[in-house]
Amino acid sequence: MITIGVEEEYLLLDPVSGLPVSRAEKVRAVAGVQPALSADEVHPELLQVQVEVATPVCESLEEVGGHLLRMRHALGAAAEEAGCRLVACAAAPFAPTTPAPITDTPRYRALYTGAPRLVDEQLICGMHVHVAIPGRAAGVAVLNRLRPWLPVLVAMSANSPLWGGTDTGFASWRTVVFGRWPVSGPPPLFAGADDYDRRIQALLDTGVIRDTGQLYWQVRLSERYPTIEVRAMDVQLRADDAVMLAGIVRALVTTFLREEEAGLPMPAPPPEILAAAGWHAARHGMANVLLDPRTHQRRKVGDVVSDLVQYLTPALEEAGDARQVLSLVHRLLQEGSTADLQRRLLRKGTDALLRVLTTQTTAPAL
Repeated sequence: MITIGVEEEYLLLDPVSGLPVSRAEKVRAVAGVQPALSADEVHPELLQVQVEVATPVCESLEEVGGHLLRMRHALGAAAEEAGCRLVACAAAPFAPTTPAPITDTPRYRALYTGAPRLVDEQLICGMHVHVAIPGRAAGVAVLNRLRPWLPVLVAMSANSPLWGGTDTGFASWRTVVFGRWPVSGPPPLFAGADDYDRRIQALLDTGVIRDTGQLYWQVRLSERYPTIEVRAMDVQLRADDAVMLAGIVRALVTTFLREEEAGLPMPAPPPEILAAAGWHAARHGMANVLLDPRTHQRRKVGDVVSDLVQYLTPALEEAGDARQVLSLVHRLLQEGSTADLQRRLLRKGTDALLRVLTTQTTAPAL
């Protein structure tokens, strides 16, 4: 079984105003004494209004879901004790009156010095899925084959329509905000592992980025683990939606490893088409149409997602993930993304929005 792991970033919000609050150190301290969390599962983030968690290495989606719910519950309780609320929302729905302080580490201080306004507005949270790969050459091959499908993952995960108390008109505003960094968005096409390493070193040599942690591509090879790391998705409001996306990402990696081994042709969409597809997915999410990853033509969202699921069914079935993933994909197609939910809640008022965001963050799987 190909193993997986998931990282999630969360916001800490005031329970009344919904504004981000700088309580990360206190929340981590409270969480650190809870038996439900281990010391290596809760991490600081760039801003002190955020916390991050990382699951252990998992073989099954049941493990992934169990760990995410356990960590969300424990952190949610710690946040309440610290006077705030834990929210799995990919962009802060309301803007603070003053910039949130950064976490005081040399790396984060350097990021702030290099791009202060971008750091001030980094009130966004993502979901990262790590999938084990047999080596760097295989990882780069998977990365290349995954590129056309990144916009579909953006659309399916859209959970950040609000910013500064208003509707941005985008389903994934986080994608737009994150795309302002110098090395971001879909990665280029690489000739192989040596080309990947050579071009990253060339980027480091420019001095524009300080380290490989600033490779903010939507998919990259992990420098810490023997994994490919898919970073295109918004953090999910509901833990079971995160499980769905983790299953889809693993099935994609499994499928691409086999296609590479079989020598099947690799799609290589022009970078301008891929960029346009990604922007369109961030703008509209699951609302209307997407650009088909194979033909680049506009098609109904449901048709594109259904094709993706059909394409991945052999890998999903082999992993034992098909029933769970297909059920959750069906719900997504029927109900729409949580970006649509946030918009409906905002029209009802701040209280309704915060109540649902808070309760759904720690809600049990359906």
